[in-house]
Amino acid sequence: MERLFRYKLDHILFWTLTVGFHAYTHVGLIDQAGFGQFVLELLVRDGLLAVVIYINLLVIIPKLDHQKNYGISILLIAISLMFYVALKNLHDVYLYGNILNNPGRQTLFHNSFYNFSIVIFYLAFATTLYLSKQWYLQKELIRKIELEKLNTELEYLKAQINPHFLFNSLNTVFFQIDKQNNAARETLSRFSDMLRYQLYECNGKEIAIEKEIQYLKNYVELQKLRKDEHYDIQFTHSEELKNFTVSPLLLLPFIENAFKHVSHFNDRKNIITIELKRSENQFQLIVFNTKDPKPISGNGGIGLRNVHRRLELLYPNRHDLTVTEQPETFRVQLTLTLM
Repeated sequence: MERLFRYKLDHILFWTLTVGFHAYTHVGLIDQAGFGQFVLELLVRDGLLAVVIYINLLVIIPKLDHQKNYGISILLIAISLMFYVALKNLHDVYLYGNILNNPGRQTLFHNSFYNFSIVIFYLAFATTLYLSKQWYLQKELIRKIELEKLNTELEYLKAQINPHFLFNSLNTVFFQIDKQNNAARETLSRFSDMLRYQLYECNGKEIAIEKEIQYLKNYVELQKLRKDEHYDIQFTHSEELKNFTVSPLLLLPFIENAFKHVSHFNDRKNIITIELKRSENQFQLIVFNTKDPKPISGNGGIGLRNVHRRLELLYPNRHDLTVTEQPETFRVQLTLTLM
């Protein structure tokens, strides 16, 4: 079934049957008006049907589904139907009234009911097929998401080395560190918070953005400890980032890769900037880093194949990912449309 949709074989089959049926029912025109008029009848009828069907399936119906603007959508559907009826009536007057000299069919509105019933039937039939296809694809998407979730959980369990024991051990080490050593205690506290977040708060499908930001902050602060004065690392986020949720740990790979591939210049600053912001229902992550002037191995330079897959599964048609690579800079911009 997926192969049928992937190669548009469903469209080819639909139009082959439609044109074939019209050719069979109008084959008499070859004797009455000639082969040229027979072909023109098929081109006009099926060409107009294709225009009306695809305008509705690709523009009007998706607009109706996403914006719930029923009045405008119904009006646009009616206009598309009248478009077909008016143009097909004109062709009928030309073919049957003028070419075949049928006086009863020389008026513009003579064949309106027939043409209207034809376009209604084919539009309804095509829409039924389209909605059935969308239902199937949505069902497959849900199945893939569930499978991806199970695989992720399995890999996560495989990667664990008694994490609860590790978490409790970190707390023990924290209290054993001399209270005067604030830097070590602060570092261990941040790491402990990150581990707690991963163990206890990332089990759901989504997490509050405030918690995700705090996790990213802790990660950036720990990474800063490994860098010297040659590195300029900035993490900023706007005040509007609250009261919505995102998929947990979705943003971290972009930041991880910035630290992984950041440059190692000695004569100038090595820069990493991370910015989170929101504009109405658009949430945006922008990660920029300088890099050494040589190709970075991996998928798109940062090895984010798994993130691409997660975005496709979790935010279908609701994400935009732009990667811009220059000889000495790398920039990732992710935009999510919030529900």
